[in-house]
Amino acid sequence: MAASEATPMEIEKPVNGVDLSEGQDGGIIKEILREGEGDERPAKGDRVVVHYVGTLLDGSKFDSSRDRGDTFTFNLGKGQVIKGWDVGVASMRKGELARLTCKADFAYGAAGSPPKIPPNATLVFEVELFSWQGEDVSPGKDGGIIRSTLAEGSGFQSPNDYASVTASFSVKLNGKVLLNESSVNFTLGESDDPKITKGLEAAIKKMKLKEKSRFTMAPQYCYGKEGNKELDIPGDATLVYEVELVSFEKAKAVYEMENAEKLEQAEIRKAKGTDFFKKGLTEKALANYNTILDYLDSESTLDGEEKTRRDALVLAARLNLAACQLKLGDNPSVIEHCNEALEIQKDSAKAYFRRAQAHQNRKDFDLAIEDYQEVIALEPNNKAAKNQMIVCKKEQQAAYQKEKKLYANMFSKVSQPDSKKSDTAENTSVFRDGIGEWNNDMAAGMMPLDQEVAAFGDVMPISPGNNNGLNHRV
Repeated sequence: MAASEATPMEIEKPVNGVDLSEGQDGGIIKEILREGEGDERPAKGDRVVVHYVGTLLDGSKFDSSRDRGDTFTFNLGKGQVIKGWDVGVASMRKGELARLTCKADFAYGAAGSPPKIPPNATLVFEVELFSWQGEDVSPGKDGGIIRSTLAEGSGFQSPNDYASVTASFSVKLNGKVLLNESSVNFTLGESDDPKITKGLEAAIKKMKLKEKSRFTMAPQYCYGKEGNKELDIPGDATLVYEVELVSFEKAKAVYEMENAEKLEQAEIRKAKGTDFFKKGLTEKALANYNTILDYLDSESTLDGEEKTRRDALVLAARLNLAACQLKLGDNPSVIEHCNEALEIQKDSAKAYFRRAQAHQNRKDFDLAIEDYQEVIALEPNNKAAKNQMIVCKKEQQAAYQKEKKLYANMFSKVSQPDSKKSDTAENTSVFRDGIGEWNNDMAAGMMPLDQEVAAFGDVMPISPGNNNGLNHRV
């Protein structure tokens, strides 16, 4: 980052110094050499960019980022620099140039830093603050949620998935307050309140008790491209949240649960996931179904009735995860979940059907048709599978005709390079049967709920040969 054209040597009239030390003992004296802009200052954890020149009291220079021609970057308040810097830079505004005079207790102490800094040395730094950026606390470390800590929290614990929390928060867009909520109670991962966004939940899971922080959130963690008209939030809006974590009660971790409790909690997650799926909150449904796998997928100590319940719950989770991933267009994950479901119940019509949809979406028509045939073999009256197989075969034929035409045109151009024969009629004939205009939600992703219920019913039996005849809802 380029330095300001002004250099410390060009500043002539410093403002009177201010004691920044907590005990007001003259430990850190700050003089403003050039005022900064705005009212904001960096917070603890922010990554700040500065230039500096360090001298002893006699004026002898021991270090300078300006001489190196490169700015210096560090995380504020994390002990990466001397205490005088952590305190002094936190008081500066963007573009400010200041002189920090730091006694030994706020610098390198009784030991100094040989050979350039002697023991018990008072140091003088001229620091210019260029910019800062908060800590990236987004789940994928993609820069989508940036935190600046306004007030430190207490303790070492943070809320986990399904913790019960009480929080106060405000939401701003370009400085305008859009939401201002105080003492809101909810359970992480369970709320369907549009004010409780994915980003807000992710942010709270990074906070300590009584912490106050500012979070800048990219659209994908808030209201996305569509925005929210009811809340007066436009599409593609980057929002600024100020959040205080008032209280929380952590949910039990998996390793703290007995087998019976794991099964009970998995039933709760299944019910919550299904509720979210019906409401169109697919990502929240995914999280709940994945939690069932966290509880039970690798559980190998169960037997008897508990094992039967475990298998039914894991099967339901796999099938419902496949349904969610169909909606999200993640066909490889659909296939993976269906394969795992078929390991539990080899005659699961739903697993074959959803895997067929994923193959069809990928234009692997032969594999899709094979799976539709498996569904029909298991359920001869399944109209959804029969209809979808017809559509799949039409799509396969259309793809074949398109490929055939492509090769025919290639050879035609080789033999008759000047031919300008129109192919409009032929293009039209490929889609004359309506395939090109077909608009069925099943191929784009998950079937509409009413069609799926009509095709499979709401209860999927596990055959006696696989799981003791247990019936379960999916």
